Amino acid sequence: MSKKIAVIGSGFSSLSAACYLAQAGNDVTIYEKNDTVGGRARRLIKDGFTFDIGPSWYWMPDIFERFFADFGKKPSDYYQLDKLSPAYTVVFKDETIEIGDNLETIKNTFERIEPGSSKPLQQFIDKAEENYEIAIKNLVYRPGESPLELVTPQTAKKVGAFLSNVSRDVRKKFTNPKLVSILEFPVLFLGATPQNTPSFYNFMNYADFGLGTWHPKGGMYEVIVAMEKLAKELGVTINTNAAVSEIQVDDKNQTTGIVVNGKQLDYKTVLSGADYHHSETLLPQKNRQYSEEYWKKKTFAPSSLIFYVGFDKKLKNIQHHNLFFDTDFEKHAHEIYEDAKWPEDPLFYANFTSLTDDSTAPEGCENGFFLIPLAPGLEDTPELREKYFDIIMKRFEKRTDQNVTNHILFKESFCVNDFKSEYNSYKGNAYGMANTLLQTAFLRPNLKSKKVKNLYFTGQLTVPGPGVPPSLISGKLVADLIKKYS
Repeated sequence: MSKKIAVIGSGFSSLSAACYLAQAGNDVTIYEKNDTVGGRARRLIKDGFTFDIGPSWYWMPDIFERFFADFGKKPSDYYQLDKLSPAYTVVFKDETIEIGDNLETIKNTFERIEPGSSKPLQQFIDKAEENYEIAIKNLVYRPGESPLELVTPQTAKKVGAFLSNVSRDVRKKFTNPKLVSILEFPVLFLGATPQNTPSFYNFMNYADFGLGTWHPKGGMYEVIVAMEKLAKELGVTINTNAAVSEIQVDDKNQTTGIVVNGKQLDYKTVLSGADYHHSETLLPQKNRQYSEEYWKKKTFAPSSLIFYVGFDKKLKNIQHHNLFFDTDFEKHAHEIYEDAKWPEDPLFYANFTSLTDDSTAPEGCENGFFLIPLAPGLEDTPELREKYFDIIMKRFEKRTDQNVTNHILFKESFCVNDFKSEYNSYKGNAYGMANTLLQTAFLRPNLKSKKVKNLYFTGQLTVPGPGVPPSLISGKLVADLIKKYS
């Protein structure tokens, strides 16, 4: 039977869910508070430059393919996808290491840095591939309703992989600190330190070295454009500049509707893809599942200070993706997760899509995206933003051996306060809730409300976790639950 369903927010998970729900014959309407769709994945266009405001890494292409295939489509029906070669570079104090676009090239790089390391690398990636197969086929497409979802013949053999951690496993096989940093990097996408991420999640290393790093021509926002187009093809109605201020519940604890821009709209099924904590504040206190104390105790993924910079010349000694690991990785991680404060000497990431995609900057120019991971909830002022821009620009100039500050046409920034105001993000987090052992699967906030009938949630704070591919999956999972229960 067709249902009339309201979807709050229009990020990856909301668009995914809306597509699946519309495909099932439901009347689906999305309400987005901002003036464009995409949630945290938006686009900045200025003076001929194009920047992805949010996600900038395209990993796990198989997840995108699976999503579009569910609707009889392919990614190539909507956008051009190019594999990056090299995938990215890692900049250390004394050298820059390129990560190639295939495992054989990467093994040669490891062997050069740490003789004898190519064999353990192959073994490590083989195990990571096993975990990837189990994760994608057996675990991440499960809705987190019960611990028993984790129990399969395959996972039973992997219990130890949940009791150890990624950092311990990496350091058993590799001694060179540069190689350790490179292998520990991918799990940062899961929002926690390698020391607090179960070994099983080393499947991210297979996503990195095995499946490669890709770029949709025009930027990551092209995926949002594709999903918006697909949603509309399926009959989804999308309203922007439509802020939801209340989820209404009757005395039988059943959703009755939402309030949008001050107007009450009737809906018996409501799905929120907005920040989970914020979504619950739209409910009466008695209908909220999780207290403020609950949220305070959780480990959140970092926030970020991001700069979008237009340069009036082409830059040298850079690649599309660049990780600046020329300072103390563990010290910066401690300043994010343990002793929350602005980092003394931050690592940072720099992205230049214009290097491989000339559609994103004027001829002869470069677009730069610079990101510093931060603890969520920090004080955010213009003075602090400027201070850290100067810090990373000096390091960038030194490590790439060029002057760039005199070639800046403009810069825009985005930080904690913006994550809060633009996305209602809890403490201004950028990536949701971390995937630690005690925040995995059924231990994450539920997709289905336990207190309100026909109220559901999706996105980075619920199942399966942070990142763009998990958000696509989250949308599918919650759509399946709505079909099952509503």
